[in-house]
Amino acid sequence: MQKQTLPFSKQIAYAFGMMGWSILVNLISVILVYLYLPPSTSGLPKLITQVVVFGAFNAIAIITASGRLIDALYDPFIAQFSDKSKHPKGRRIPLMKLAIIPSFVFCFLVFYPLQHHESTLNIVWVVFMLIGFYVSSTTYIIPYNALLPELAPTSNDKIKLATWQSVGYVFGIGIASNAFSLANVLQYSFNIVTRLAAIQLTVFVLALLAAVFMLITVLAINEKKYCVGKPSAIPMKKALKQTLTNKNFLLFIVADFSYFIGVTIITSGLLYFVTVLLQLPESIGNKLMITMVLTSFLFYPVVNYLAKKVGKKIIVIISLLLLSFVFLGIYFLGKTTINAQVQIYFLIAFAAIPLASLNILPNAILAEIIEKDSLETNENKEAIYFAVRYFFVKIAQTFGIALFAMFLIYGKDVGNDFGVRLNGILGFVLCFIAALIFTRFKEENKV
Repeated sequence: MQKQTLPFSKQIAYAFGMMGWSILVNLISVILVYLYLPPSTSGLPKLITQVVVFGAFNAIAIITASGRLIDALYDPFIAQFSDKSKHPKGRRIPLMKLAIIPSFVFCFLVFYPLQHHESTLNIVWVVFMLIGFYVSSTTYIIPYNALLPELAPTSNDKIKLATWQSVGYVFGIGIASNAFSLANVLQYSFNIVTRLAAIQLTVFVLALLAAVFMLITVLAINEKKYCVGKPSAIPMKKALKQTLTNKNFLLFIVADFSYFIGVTIITSGLLYFVTVLLQLPESIGNKLMITMVLTSFLFYPVVNYLAKKVGKKIIVIISLLLLSFVFLGIYFLGKTTINAQVQIYFLIAFAAIPLASLNILPNAILAEIIEKDSLETNENKEAIYFAVRYFFVKIAQTFGIALFAMFLIYGKDVGNDFGVRLNGILGFVLCFIAALIFTRFKEENKV
């Protein structure tokens, strides 16, 4: 049994780790493509070739997809290492501590190319820096997530901790999405000559802040005090086999996979939805993000209440169905006489409702799957489960980016936007299928 109940202050400290990690990964998502494939009006130099490969993919798309795939393959190895660890201070926290400085260093080095003009050397640089970043950040997040089922003994505890974890993640997105605004402030405040230098300084500052947040979790939570987990002696091949033959887990993964492809389409396509379908300025992006975050937070207490009353499964199914209609709404953006800003604000606010539950409940559900497996097999494989989950999440994100880019062949400009709209139809189908699959999930009745 757990030695001590995790107090509220430690739950907040746990959320800080997710916020720090979220800042780092979302700095990559928000800035990377913009920096290496800048618009002509950005004031940034061209750093790598702009040539399109196979009629759909540019160099940066191939680089990022390759980095994610290598990262995904690394997941089960760090998970197995964590599960089997016999470190005197615990299986998770010591690994997380080792990962913080490399994650910070590799994150800002991604944005410090060796040459400030188009160069093959820059491609080689960003490839190795991205691999270093993904490996380092994964070394933090896999053990971090594996702590959740150990820190939260009951179903309600898992929901609460997953909620704070989700709050941290969303705050991290909010901080990272304001990187360009901070770059403007720094550039004018310190008379920085080039736009590139201002963005680089911004990344350094935010990455350092993220590292501090990640360190808070490491320093605040005594794993030996709040967790009871014995090192796993099971070989990785057997652990993976047991994990992948867990029917409930497989149903969870398939639904999760479809959902993350859909979410990646939203994040990849937001600027296209705004500028192409609605012909609104790019600057509205930050306001939309704030709207989505605030609306989502309003529904967090509702999600917690309903999860206790009616169960998590039904809420996830309803949320996936609601999200499928958000995607259908994307297809019709700009096709009505309603004001363009009203259309996008309504759609974003509506999307925040299902995203509130889909940001909270999956980790709580997975924690329960892991707990049940640990009781049945007498083996603690928390990290392996989260590694397999994140492997499929990363594959889904890679698929989402690739599918989005491929569909743009059929139109990505004002007046020729069919490819952008097709992504709405794809998202609708994926989320609808995910909801149908999850109806077969068997939920444990726990308190």
